[in-house]
Parts: sequence; structure tokens; C-alpha cells
Amino acid sequence: MFERRVITRQPHIVGLGGNATPGGSAERLLRHALARCEAQGAVTTLLAGEAIDLPMYAPHRSERCSKAQALMAALRDADGIIVASPAYHGTVSGVVKNVLDYAQDLAADARPYFDGRAVGLIAVAGGWQAAGSTLATLRSITHALRGWPTPMAVTANSSQPLFDPDGPVADPGLRTQLDIMAGQVLTFARMSAAYDAAEPVTLQA
Repeated sequence: MFERRVITRQPHIVGLGGNATPGGSAERLLRHALARCEAQGAVTTLLAGEAIDLPMYAPHRSERCSKAQALMAALRDADGIIVASPAYHGTVSGVVKNVLDYAQDLAADARPYFDGRAVGLIAVAGGWQAAGSTLATLRSITHALRGWPTPMAVTANSSQPLFDPDGPVADPGLRTQLDIMAGQVLTFARMSAAYDAAEPVTLQA
């Protein structure tokens, strides 16, 4: 007779994105999503601002700065990922695209790129058209990196008020979308971790 023994651990969710300067709308929405993951029992890592102000990715060079090494360490340990990008001329910002290009360093890992991990996506633009095209690009990049884009993704129009004066997300519909997306990332991370940890145990008669 066999029994599946499931070992659970606290999921690690990595959020990356925003601008190279801290405090932008994309980063603030990313912080909200990570806070929702923490409220549901996850450990989170935020990579934004100066942490993502990296040299242009050069695959032919082996040396990596300390910030790039920290990025790779976080992604290797991630059970789920959330990416937030402002729209620059209708697509992902150069800073966020450069950070995602560094995932090429994970190509030879046992778990390459974003393989086996849910990826929540947030796109922020000064209009809905650019927000939609940026989100579509983020989905395409996630597929290329073998990640699983969550069914719920978030677009935000920064030409409208997004935050209350004291900081929280103002629009209840936007909050709901962020909360659902964060929950989906965390749920998938827990299911994947439980499956990987399950091992057959022989029971003696």
C-alpha cells in the first residue's frame, strides 16, 4: 500500500518591476500585490527601483554585478513571480525588459527560466491602449520564459486617479483585480510545491 506524504513550506513570491527610480505607479501596485501574498502566508522579495537599475544584459559576458547576482538568486528561489511594467511608447519599459533578459542566465538550471511557476502581470500606462499592448507583450515574454501567466492580469490607467492621498489603491475594482491575481500566483505556488514535495511512502503491513 502506498500513501502520498505532502510536505508544505512557506511560498516565496518575487515581485520585480517599476522604474529605476522608486515610488512609481507600477511599483506601488506591485507592492500592493506582494502585501496580499504576505497576508496569505507567503514570504516576498521586492526588486524595484535601484535594485533593477542594471547594466545592459550581455550574454557573452560572464561577470555579473552584485545587483544582477541578487536578482538571479531571488528568481532561482521563487515559487511565484509578479512582474509590473510601466508602458513606454506602447510596450514594456527598457528597464523591465532588461531585467527579464537577465533570466537567460537561468537557461541551464534544473528549473530553467520561469519554468513551473505562475507569473502575475501588471501593466500601467497613461491610456488603455498602451496598457493593453504592454500586457500582451508581458504575456508573450512570460510564455517565452516557460512561465504560467495567471488567468487574471491587471492593467491600470495612470491618467485616472489610482491612489488615495495616504497611499492605498483607490479604485476598488483595481484592488480586486490585484488581489485575485496575487491569490492565483500564491495558489499555483502552493499546488506546485505540494506536488513536488509529495513522495511515495511504503507502509508495512
